[in-house]
Amino acid sequence: MSSLPVAIEVSPSIRFGDGQPFALIAGPCVIESEEHVHHMATSIGAIAGPFVFKASFDKANRTSVSAYRGPGLVEGLRILAGVRAAGFPVLTDIHEPAQAGPVAEVADILQIPAFLCRQTDLLTEAGRTGRIVNIKKGQFVSPQDFRHAADKVASTGNSKIMLTERGSSFGYNNLVVDMRGLAIMRSFGWPVVFDATHSVQLPGGAGSASAGQPQYIETLARAAASVGIDGLFVEVHDAPERALSDGANALRLDKLGALLRRLRALDKLVKGRDFLESGS
Repeated sequence: MSSLPVAIEVSPSIRFGDGQPFALIAGPCVIESEEHVHHMATSIGAIAGPFVFKASFDKANRTSVSAYRGPGLVEGLRILAGVRAAGFPVLTDIHEPAQAGPVAEVADILQIPAFLCRQTDLLTEAGRTGRIVNIKKGQFVSPQDFRHAADKVASTGNSKIMLTERGSSFGYNNLVVDMRGLAIMRSFGWPVVFDATHSVQLPGGAGSASAGQPQYIETLARAAASVGIDGLFVEVHDAPERALSDGANALRLDKLGALLRRLRALDKLVKGRDFLESGS
């Protein structure tokens, strides 16, 4: 492994990088209702402690044209502003350059979806807001090439960049995670996040929707934690079978506590040695 990436502070109690314990990003895939969003934020916080709440106001890349996308920009930002006012830092996706400014007024972290990670105008507009920018690695992009996406954000003078691994296409309807990629991306100098739930997704595997293999969430998360990740991204739902998006690969809320206890113990073990500095 390379030297430690710079620390990015979301709040006094949430920092990504610089050898800190991994920070958590968690929440439902999409905003289903204002009540559900607040329920999930409060429930996750009670289990996990300080964390970054994630939910999308629009899922613009659903498999089917008839699939639920979310409440949209205006209503979605109103709801997310309420979550932030309740004390939870917020992360949400942007899909178009024009969304960067309005979303930056509400969200602490702007997320670039994996399918859009090469879109220069989107990346630079996100960078110009001055907010933290989390870029999800496209399923079609190598870890080495992903540096160019980060460089586009950095070209605006914004160095508050995080890189997220979410699996690479492996044939049809399948993803695979190359754990070497976490080390490669971390060598760029920015914190690396592992998306444990999208990495077990089977894109389009259910015909008109994606399927998933949530039984492997912990398997992959343990492997990533052993590399020394700076953040863990987990889509969490209280009833995945009723989720309006990505329920097939979501972690059930009542499993979050045990998962975090095991991963935090592993994270402490890894970061308590000279593992990250020595490259051993």
